[in-house]
Amino acid sequence: MKLDAYDSHELSQLKDDFAKEYADLKAKGLKLDLTRGKPSAEQLDFANPLLGLPAPDYKTESGEDTRNYGNLKGITGIRELWAGLLGLPVDNVIAGDASSLNIQFDLISWAMQFGTVDSERPWNEEPVLKWLCPVPGYDRHFSISEHFGFEMIPVPLNEDGPDMDMVERLVAADPQIKGMWNVPVFSNPTGVTYSEEVCRRLVEMPTAAPDFRIIWDNAYMVHTLTDEFPVNHPVVAWAEEAGHGNRVWEFASTSKITFAGAGVAFFASSEANIADYVSHASIRGIGPNKVNQLAHLKFFGDADGVRAQMLRHKESLAPKFDRVLELLEKRLGEYGVAEWTTPKGGYFISLDVVDGTARRVIELAKEAGIALTGSGSSFPLKDDPNDRNIRLAPSLPPIEELEAAMDGVATCVLLAAAEQFSAR
Repeated sequence: MKLDAYDSHELSQLKDDFAKEYADLKAKGLKLDLTRGKPSAEQLDFANPLLGLPAPDYKTESGEDTRNYGNLKGITGIRELWAGLLGLPVDNVIAGDASSLNIQFDLISWAMQFGTVDSERPWNEEPVLKWLCPVPGYDRHFSISEHFGFEMIPVPLNEDGPDMDMVERLVAADPQIKGMWNVPVFSNPTGVTYSEEVCRRLVEMPTAAPDFRIIWDNAYMVHTLTDEFPVNHPVVAWAEEAGHGNRVWEFASTSKITFAGAGVAFFASSEANIADYVSHASIRGIGPNKVNQLAHLKFFGDADGVRAQMLRHKESLAPKFDRVLELLEKRLGEYGVAEWTTPKGGYFISLDVVDGTARRVIELAKEAGIALTGSGSSFPLKDDPNDRNIRLAPSLPPIEELEAAMDGVATCVLLAAAEQFSAR
């Protein structure tokens, strides 16, 4: 029976029971962390052969010595590999260093200072700047928008992508809206994958701003939790076909495929946008870590090598996700105090608890030694208007610790819900 259907006497008894469970939880002295989507030690070990590469030969097939300066676009081989995965020509792809978030930050920084190839003036000369933010979404995206002073406009994220009726209405009417965040495949934190219809509407829609940009953060493009890989729609090419060739800035990386701190990042866009990027990057630096790029190329070999690596990750991750979902259903299902996503890929499960209790759940968990992502983190300015969303990251802990953490989280959810209903 749902918790809110109990009478006051029954609810009071249940609250006492949950409070006792919580006291027992605190007494365990746990120290567990579910805050960020980090690969586990086991997952990192899958890439250990990289540590011996690219030795003994540091030259590319064309004879380029990767140990030296130069080649801002990155080595051709790794660009060709990722271009194939993205369904794009190699000339539309750049290979850089580490996290693609760095490139996203650079592009917005340069747009602020210099404008884009489609801008009438630098963005920092605009009286007001606005950015569309699908919610729940990626906290670091919102931090970038906040850092540069954008007014952030939340857009509901549906099961097939953002609410396109709302998006189309907003961008058609307001030239101050300069861009939109997107995690199109296995979105952070819900696991939503955008439909083809949504993707096409995004690249085809009229916008009041001629320099409107779609940031297409394809971080989880191959991060399946099943034996099937998602479709990666060629939005850069579709934008060109629609007459909006410069609209899409697409990103990917190997951060959660090999080593999170030593990956290769990719930027895909129109040739005009690529040239504009290089014009600024050539001032910032002399070239990326091509040794690391060659090491990754030798490690993967080809696209099938990437997929094989991700199936190893799936074998490590899927049992953790399955166990979290089992525990949520076992502990919370009968009480009707929470809903959660069942992702087919990515790194997160999105948990919605009773309205007005997410902050309390996170506080209770912290007091019991269980670290969760901060309240409201999946919303701009960390403002969850319903105070109900919690992002769960099952990847890092060993499964035994994960079980203990999720059992504890469930206890916190139940206690917070009972407190809320008792106060009505």
